[in-house]
Amino acid sequence: MKTSIKQRLLSVGAVVTVVIVALSTATAARADIQVTDYLGRTVQLAQPASRIIALAPHIVENVYSAGAGDKLIAAVNYSDYPPEARELPQLGGYQSLSLEAIVARQPDLVLAWGSGNGDTLIRQLERLGVTVYVNEPRTLEDVARSVREIGTLAGTQAVADRAADQFLERMDLLRSQYREATPVSVLYQVWNQPLQTLNGEHLVSDVIRLCGGRNAYANAEPIAPKINMESVLERDPQAIVASGMGEERPEWLNDWRQWPGLTAVRHNNLFFVPPDIIQRHTLRILEGAALFCRHIDTARQRLGS
Repeated sequence: MKTSIKQRLLSVGAVVTVVIVALSTATAARADIQVTDYLGRTVQLAQPASRIIALAPHIVENVYSAGAGDKLIAAVNYSDYPPEARELPQLGGYQSLSLEAIVARQPDLVLAWGSGNGDTLIRQLERLGVTVYVNEPRTLEDVARSVREIGTLAGTQAVADRAADQFLERMDLLRSQYREATPVSVLYQVWNQPLQTLNGEHLVSDVIRLCGGRNAYANAEPIAPKINMESVLERDPQAIVASGMGEERPEWLNDWRQWPGLTAVRHNNLFFVPPDIIQRHTLRILEGAALFCRHIDTARQRLGS
C-alpha cells in the first residue's frame, strides 16, 4: 500500500515536471520572437509572422526592405513602392480603415502607424486578439530600427539587419559631410493652402539637422502645424524647401516671390524635394536627405556663409 502511494506520488511529480518543462519551453519559444514597439509595449510571436497586414505605405515599403514582402497579404491605399506592392489588396486609406476587413483576412501580425491609424483602431484590433506592432519613427535611426524589428517579427532578420546597417553607414557618411557646416534656418513647406509645415519632432526635422540646418518651426505645435504669413515673416527663414504631392516642383513655391523681403526669397533659396523620398519613413529617405543637404549647402553659399 505504501509502495503504491509512493509510486503514485512519483508519477504525479513526473507529470508536474513535464508540464513545467513544457510551459517553460513554450515561454522560451515565445520570447525568441520579441520586440518592443514604439509605444514601449512588448510584442511577441510564437513563430515568425507569415500573414502580415501593413497599415501605412511607408510600413509596406519597410516590410519589403526587411525581406518580408512575400508575407504581406494586404496594405492600404497609395502603397506603391516597390512596384510589386501595387498588386497587394488595398483595404482603404490609412485613416479610414475597416476593422472587419482587416480581421477577415486573418493576419497573424498587423503593423500599424501610431499617429496615422489612431489609438482606437489599434485597441479594437488587440481586443479581438490580433497581434499589433505600432510603428512611429521620428529619427533616421528609427527608420533602421523599424526595418530590423520587422525582420525579427517576420523571421527575415539577416536581410533586415543588412539593409539597416547599410542605411546607417550611408547616414553617418552624409552627417559627417555637414557636421561643421554653418547652420541655415529652414522652413519646410508641406502645403500652401493651408500653409503647413512640420515641427522638430518630425523625421524631416532630423533630416534638416543632418544637413546642418535648423528647423524654423522646431518649437511649433502640433507635429504638422498650420501657420500664417505673419509668423513666417517674423521667423524669416534663410531657405524654404517644399514637398507638394508629386515628382514635379509645385508651382505655388514661386508664390513666395511676392515677399521679396524674406531672406530666403532675396537669395533665391526656394527648393523642392519630392515627397516620396523625404516624407516617407523608409530607407529611401536618404535619397531625399542627400538632395535636401545639397539644397541647404547651395543656400549656405548664396548667403555667403
